[in-house]
Amino acid sequence: MSTGQIADDRHPVDDDLVRRLVGEQFPQWAGLAVERFSSGGTVNHVYRLGDAMAVRLPLHEGGAEDAAMEREWLPRLAPLLPTPIPEVLGAGLPAQGYPWPWSVYAWRTGEHPEAGALGEPLLLAGDLAAFVSAMRSITLPDAPRAYRGGPLTSLDTGTREAIAALRTLPQEGIDCDAALAVWEEALRAPHWEGPPVWLHGDLMPGNLLVDGGRLSSVIDFGCTGVGDPACDLFPAWNLLPREGRELFREALGVDDATWIRGRGRTLSQALIALPYHRTRNTAMARNARHVIRTVLGED
Repeated sequence: MSTGQIADDRHPVDDDLVRRLVGEQFPQWAGLAVERFSSGGTVNHVYRLGDAMAVRLPLHEGGAEDAAMEREWLPRLAPLLPTPIPEVLGAGLPAQGYPWPWSVYAWRTGEHPEAGALGEPLLLAGDLAAFVSAMRSITLPDAPRAYRGGPLTSLDTGTREAIAALRTLPQEGIDCDAALAVWEEALRAPHWEGPPVWLHGDLMPGNLLVDGGRLSSVIDFGCTGVGDPACDLFPAWNLLPREGRELFREALGVDDATWIRGRGRTLSQALIALPYHRTRNTAMARNARHVIRTVLGED
């Protein structure tokens, strides 16, 4: 699952291993260029294969569960969504000393959006709302529980521990008392009483692609499943400016309790990520700082 932290069971991967795996299991693609794709992700190694494909290999055993999830559900979700999502072209097996399943996907064009540097923030907000709305409307049977779809109380211990850790890092400049107050407000908000809805579950900027300022693809469905609709409100605080955040909420018709839970979930993820990633993953740490500033800076 996409925990945001890398387990200690990481397996080394290099260009030569990817070439050998592809050549052995997909000889029709042997000889295509293999190039490591740099990303801030914490779950998969990503390699570009030729011009039109990507190879994703889990960094650790938990990522192998994500690969199985995507193989099962992506083909069923894709026809129901307004935005392109990953297409699995090949299901790789453990081999050549590499211990987990891996996959070949169609390459999706676009760039990861960056908060504060969006070309069309209002249009992007509308695109994101349309995607989230479409996810919520899905009624596929036998849906799994989303990785982050459960009650907020399941995050309470980790969030409080993260706030305590940040109190020891005054250089980060986090108002920990204010963060705790926002978190406790979220815990007091009414729980979701409706049926669980389909969620992407991890709408971070690194899992979005934009082209010409518009949403061109949503990737990485390892956390997908059903749960509290507040879980897919992350872009409101991790990406969109204030006016985009307001449009996003209005387009989705989010009630006050769901909005407060969504803000608390987004803040919790950032608080937990920052102490861990501040010296390990600059992209994750930068986005965590942005979320914390945005949430605590709201009127």
